[in-house]
Amino acid sequence: MSVTSVDKDFDALTLTLIADFAASVEQVWELWADPRKLERWWGPPTYPATVIEHDLTPGGEVFYYMTSPEGEKFHGRWQIVAVDPPEAMEFVDSFADSEGNPAAGMPATTTHLHLGAYNGGTRMELRAEFGTREQMDQLIQMGMDTGLEQGVSQMDALL
Repeated sequence: MSVTSVDKDFDALTLTLIADFAASVEQVWELWADPRKLERWWGPPTYPATVIEHDLTPGGEVFYYMTSPEGEKFHGRWQIVAVDPPEAMEFVDSFADSEGNPAAGMPATTTHLHLGAYNGGTRMELRAEFGTREQMDQLIQMGMDTGLEQGVSQMDALL
């Protein structure tokens, strides 16, 4: 399994996932940069993603939805803040309605992705920053940590 750690730091209001891959930085970046590849791992295996819009440039957006086993669609949106291919990206990750507007009453996180050469392959650090402890608690209770770990664990099969 590629995921080596998932750390919840309630003082710093962060959730950090570390994963190591036997693949190049460019190969791992491609799993983010190609919307068809992103669909194959973003989210838990039982909630496959469908990417509607995919623009990994500063000011761009990624708009997607995940489909539950019962067929219910859960929309999400990334607002791209910064990108430095193939090594880094920062985006604001939020729940959305079917039109791509942020969902009222749902917290957003600022997510930092960093890819770097490590031990003959690539280390990926994915750190989500929460605005408040209440927002962090809410998203952890909703299974954000487990869902992220399950999603990232699917990346190995695509490399």
